[in-house]
Amino acid sequence: MRDTVAFKTSRAVVLGLLFIFCALPIYVILVSSFKPLQDVSGEWTWWPKNFTIEPYITMWRTVPLGQYFINSVVVSLSSTTLAVSVAILAAYSVTRLRWRGQRLFSMLVLSTQMFPGILFLLPLYLLFVQIQRTVGVQLTGSYLGLIITYLTFSLPFATWMLMGFFAAMPVELEEAAMIDGTSHFGGFVRIILPIARPGIAAVAVFAFMNAWGEVLFASVLTNRATRTLAVGMQAFSTNIEVRWNEAMAASILISLPVLIGFLAVQRQIVQGLSAGAVK
Repeated sequence: MRDTVAFKTSRAVVLGLLFIFCALPIYVILVSSFKPLQDVSGEWTWWPKNFTIEPYITMWRTVPLGQYFINSVVVSLSSTTLAVSVAILAAYSVTRLRWRGQRLFSMLVLSTQMFPGILFLLPLYLLFVQIQRTVGVQLTGSYLGLIITYLTFSLPFATWMLMGFFAAMPVELEEAAMIDGTSHFGGFVRIILPIARPGIAAVAVFAFMNAWGEVLFASVLTNRATRTLAVGMQAFSTNIEVRWNEAMAASILISLPVLIGFLAVQRQIVQGLSAGAVK
């Protein structure tokens, strides 16, 4: 059935409004990052009257962005790597192996997504403090505590997504490999993992984005030395002034790693999400 003119027009209008709604904040951030502070604080203009790249230079002196950037990279990459690695094994065991409590485990994994993160903030903090006092392992104000926290929230989501992806793969692929002499684990490594790369890429990107831009737990579990970029952005606001232009420039910088990573694996993400959406 061909689309009517009215449907095409309404679709174009709706998509245009959605595009404006999404693109306008990005445009404001980008334009403001090339303005002097007095222009950003004064009357708004759609284009910089005094174009300057000074905010991109001075922001490194105003806030220790270099240290915050390293902290974010270490925490995000570590939590993503651990979450995806464990989720691959967990999802494969649920979809391919048969063991007691398998269905209950699947429901528990899904049920973890029902609770907001703020519900676990105080219990996790108290638990980390108690472990620190009892065992002597530094969990507050360290990379380890933040990595464990992000792993806690990324792992159930990654497991559930990969469960749908592995379930969509025919079992005959592994059976054919085992007939040729490959072990069960060998079939998993040589056959399943290469095919599952789109799904793994999609899960990895979402896990990385979750850790990269997280503010709530990072603001409580970090100190001055382990602060991440998302929390460090607050330093642009002082009791005297708010350096809006430098904050906007830093926002552009923070968005680049996620944007580049998303564009690099865009095709794999689309394939992974579509394959993992149905069994």
